[in-house]
Amino acid sequence: MTFKHISALSLFRKPNSCSTFRQSHFISMAAQASADLSHNEDDLLCAENAESEGESFRSSDLGRPHGYLSGEARIERAWAHWKMLGQPKCIVAPMVDNSELPFRMLCRKFGAQAAYTPMLHSRIFTENDKYRSLEFTTCKEDRPLFVQFCANDPDILLEAARRVEPYCDYVDINFGCPQRIARRGNYGAFLMDNLSLVRSLVEKLANNLSVPVSCKIRIFPDLQDTINYAKMLEEAGCALLAVHGRTRDEKDGKKFRANWDIIKAVKNSVRIPVLANGNIRHMDDVQSCLEETGVEGVLSAESLLENPALFAGYMTTEWTNGSIGIKEDGTVDQAELVVEYLKFCEKYPVPWRMIRSHVHKMLGEWFKLQPDVREDFNKQYKLTFEFLYGLVNQLRERGVRIPLYVKNPNNEGMSTNGIVA
Repeated sequence: MTFKHISALSLFRKPNSCSTFRQSHFISMAAQASADLSHNEDDLLCAENAESEGESFRSSDLGRPHGYLSGEARIERAWAHWKMLGQPKCIVAPMVDNSELPFRMLCRKFGAQAAYTPMLHSRIFTENDKYRSLEFTTCKEDRPLFVQFCANDPDILLEAARRVEPYCDYVDINFGCPQRIARRGNYGAFLMDNLSLVRSLVEKLANNLSVPVSCKIRIFPDLQDTINYAKMLEEAGCALLAVHGRTRDEKDGKKFRANWDIIKAVKNSVRIPVLANGNIRHMDDVQSCLEETGVEGVLSAESLLENPALFAGYMTTEWTNGSIGIKEDGTVDQAELVVEYLKFCEKYPVPWRMIRSHVHKMLGEWFKLQPDVREDFNKQYKLTFEFLYGLVNQLRERGVRIPLYVKNPNNEGMSTNGIVA
C-alpha cells in the first residue's frame, strides 16, 4: 500500500514564499558552510485561544494559525491536515547527524512515507547563518517533512520555526531527548520537569504558525502522568503527538523495550493523530504496533541506520530466525544501499561526518568479515566519494556479501511494504 503525497505548501505558505531552496543555492551554501562551522556549535547538538460554541473548522482555516480556532476546530484541522498528507504510516524518526536529507531520500526510495529532520538547536538556528545552511537542507521531493527543534524559550523557538515553515508540513518540538547535553541545555526530555514551559512553547507555535505544531515525547513512569501530559499538549495546540514508549531514564533501546501499552493508552486518551516510536525493527513490528496500539503511524530510528530499506519489507539476518516465509533477496543488500546513499550525497552535499557514520552503520557486519577494509576506512582523515565507491567495490571483489531478506510474495494479505492490505 502506498500513499500519494499531496503537498500542503500552497495552503500554508506565506505570500511570495519559495516552496523549496533552489538547488544551486543549496549546494553552494552547504559546501561553504561545511568548511566554516565550528566544533563548539556542533557539540551543542544532541542533536489566548478563542472559544465560541458556534465556531467550527472550515477548509479555508488550514492556512491560519491555530490561535484563530477553537479547541474543537483545532482537532478537526489536525485530522484534515494529516489526511491531506496521505496519512503516512512508515516514518523516519529524528536522529542527530543521521536523518539528514540524503538519508531521508534513501529511506523514502525504500518505503518511508514521511521523515523528520535531525533535531535543530533553535537558538543557534536563529543566530548562525552557517548552521542554518549546513544543518537544514531539503528539496521538493522531501515531503511530508517534520522539522524538529529543541528549545526552552518560546520567542526564540518561534523565530526559528518561522524560518522553516514554508518548507515543511509540521514544526516539531523535541521533548524526548534524554542525553546529558539536553540536561545541560535544559531542553528535550528534561522539560518534563517544567510543564508550564512545555505548554508555553507549544502555545507559542500553535498560535502563530501557519503550519501545525507536533511534539515528540517520552513517557513518565506513571501512566496517569503520561496521559495528563499528552492531554495538556493537545490542549496547548499540538496537532500530532509522537510517543516514544520509554522513560527518560531508559536510554538503551536494546536493554529496555518500548511500552506499547502506554502508547495505546495515550492514543485512547487524546483526539489528535498519534505516532508510536520504539521496537520497530522490521515490517512485522510495524504491523504489530499498528494493530496493538491503534496509532496512525510508526517511527523507526536505529534499525533504519543499519537497514534503510526496512520500510520496503527488507530485513537483516538478525531478525529472520524463526520467521516463516522468508527468503534471501538477490538484488538489494547493504552495499547497494551505501551506493544509493552516496549518490544522494553527491546530489545533496552534507558534512563528511554524517557520511562516515552512515557507511559504518550500513556496512558494520560486512566490516566484521573484512576488518582490514574497516581499518583502512578508519584511517582516512579526509574521505572522498572515489574512495567510498572503491571500498564497496573492494568488498564485492572479495566475494563479501551479507544478504537482506524479504517475505515470500506468496504470503497472502501483504502489500509491497508489508502492511496488511
